[in-house]
Amino acid sequence: MNVLLDTCTFLWITLEPARLSAQAKRIFAEPANRFSLSVISAWEIALKYGMGQLSLLQPPHLFVPTQRSRLGIALLPLSEQAALYVPNLPRHHKDPFDRLLICQAIMDQLVILTPDPLIQQYPIQTRW
Repeated sequence: MNVLLDTCTFLWITLEPARLSAQAKRIFAEPANRFSLSVISAWEIALKYGMGQLSLLQPPHLFVPTQRSRLGIALLPLSEQAALYVPNLPRHHKDPFDRLLICQAIMDQLVILTPDPLIQQYPIQTRW
């Protein structure tokens, strides 16, 4: 399964694994699954850290790539196609970061690993 990690899921995997659901832990532990973190999530992490809303073990420019590498998580760039798909989404979710993750999941046919019930309302596969 090709899995896109929601920003909170990546942070919980790296900082608070007890917050993951049992299913999320099983999915992440499955060696056949391939995981990606969007550049959008990296941007969200950097913004929240810069505003003092997020504590990390290191500054984000070190933390995110170090943790991705340690866990074998690929970086997913934002394609023009995904960025331009945003107006086609229903307005279930107002968070621009999550809306872009949804577009990436649609364009790249990815499953999003997320606890967010608003993301689960979109025509994409989610797991939690």
